[in-house]
Amino acid sequence: MPTRAELPRSNHFQETHSWTDDLPVCRLSGNVAFMLNMMMKMEVMLWVGFSTNQIYREDGCRQEEHQFEDRSFHCCVDDNTFLYGVFDGHEGVQAATFALQRMAAEILLGQLSGKTSDEEIKEVLRQAFIAVEKGYLDSVDDRLAERTSLQYEIPDGMTSYEAYQKFPHLVDKLNALNCELSAGTTVVVALVYSGRLYVANVGDSRALLCRTDSNGVLRVVQLSVDHDLRNEDELLRLSQLGLDVDKFRQGSRLGNQENTRCLGNYLVKGGYKEFDELVTARAEPVIAEPEIHGGIQLDETCRYQQLTCLYPSLCNCMQCRATGWFLLLMSDGLYKSLVEATRTDQVNKDIAQMAVEQFRVQSTLTGVAQAVVDKIVRIHHDVCMSGSTSPDGHFTVAGKRDDITLLVRNFNFPLPNALNSPTNAVVRFNPIVTTVSTSSWSAGDDNSTIENSLTDTTASNTTDDQNNDTSTTESSSDLFPDRPNPVDRNTRINAYVDFSDFFQNVEKARAEGTLPLDIEF
Repeated sequence: MPTRAELPRSNHFQETHSWTDDLPVCRLSGNVAFMLNMMMKMEVMLWVGFSTNQIYREDGCRQEEHQFEDRSFHCCVDDNTFLYGVFDGHEGVQAATFALQRMAAEILLGQLSGKTSDEEIKEVLRQAFIAVEKGYLDSVDDRLAERTSLQYEIPDGMTSYEAYQKFPHLVDKLNALNCELSAGTTVVVALVYSGRLYVANVGDSRALLCRTDSNGVLRVVQLSVDHDLRNEDELLRLSQLGLDVDKFRQGSRLGNQENTRCLGNYLVKGGYKEFDELVTARAEPVIAEPEIHGGIQLDETCRYQQLTCLYPSLCNCMQCRATGWFLLLMSDGLYKSLVEATRTDQVNKDIAQMAVEQFRVQSTLTGVAQAVVDKIVRIHHDVCMSGSTSPDGHFTVAGKRDDITLLVRNFNFPLPNALNSPTNAVVRFNPIVTTVSTSSWSAGDDNSTIENSLTDTTASNTTDDQNNDTSTTESSSDLFPDRPNPVDRNTRINAYVDFSDFFQNVEKARAEGTLPLDIEF
């Protein structure tokens, strides 16, 4: 069967461009008024941390086993709709990249219009997964046709060894195609719509909703389902298809992958009969049907509130330890690395607690997400390189780890040391009009020039702070007593931006004949 080693390599973490790159990135949360307020404050409400897979070496040099296969997006469509997703690809990036681009389109391009009930919105999410799955499998039709053609060229009854001895070029091509057709991805998406949270997933990427109560107790709820061979509900489903689940309990793979649900991977779906352990199934054992949870009401208590405490890092006041909500979306590399290194039986709570600790000390959500990832990576690496074993003496950490992605969506969890953007200061437009000297103004002169002196910024701010009486106004008669209005509406105003370089370049391009034909200059 195909392996990652046969896949083409790439040094890029993500494709150069996706249509989702043009969607507004979600940096905010709340309703319209709240959004406008936060746009002024520029508080980043979401960010992603990641780490590429690694094979540990004794010399400490970094070595990746395969290209980075995780993908993620986070976008804000309007003040009412936010969508986030983490895609953990396997056997290549094809399925993860395809799902990244199509999933948003299947949810955000009008499908939610008019949907108000939880069941209607869940159905939109379910249909999105099914549509992405169908679209991906349709996109590999040409590879399926080529694979079938190659299989017909190899006589029946031959063993793999005999086929490779007689038809090495055909076997090599067939293996390469099998690699491509094995590409699949887990998916976990979170939709915030009309103040409610919905989570849908296939595979073992997770979504954790975390909050602290008024007593500072951390509550963690897993909103996703791990679709793997440790899930008794999934084993029951496989048993009902006619498979011997006792064999699966002793192993960790279903065909050529670990998950019982995913998007993509034709070989364990349409081609599942080619696997000895799956041949007795009455239908496709690996499916793309998502588990969906929600909606969870995100009321006023979930809104972000700017801390006003002067010394938040030193304070223990009620405001600085107030209740807070945040959401974590992660690929399985994050929590599995921590479990493998520490053998913890409460990995969700451990990760959430790490996030809480980083909220207290980091100044950005970028720092929170990446610090959690870096800490788990360091723990896993140190345990592995130290050769630690479990108390029974049998446990040893593997000499490598998988890709890791962690997406943090903050609702209202305090970030006491948050960096303040320059736009945090309230900008007020309170212009002070300075008139031209009356001695230099000549009534009736249509071409007279008006020179306005700029008021010192500090003086302007001081005046604004000291005089907040908005009822005081100045009329044109106050500015120009006993004079007609000196401004001619047809008089050309001197430009306050110098476009001379632009016009010179336009003329140069016109002379060279390189001006775009569809733009009027």
